[in-house]
Amino acid sequence: MGINNERDIEANMQIGPTDLGMVRIFIDAGEIEIPMDFSPEEADEIADEIKAAAMAARSVKKR
Repeated sequence: MGINNERDIEANMQIGPTDLGMVRIFIDAGEIEIPMDFSPEEADEIADEIKAAAMAARSVKKR
């Protein structure tokens, strides 16, 4: 599956700090749960990448 392939999967995402000082992104898709822990510095980098992707998405012409 690539970034441009759509899937009909419903999932919930939660983001928050852990009691160990990490940032957790938690994905819940029915029977699948994916906890991903990042250092605060890694989380900052991910946030920057999300913002850059949002800016790029705004420039894409919708069909």
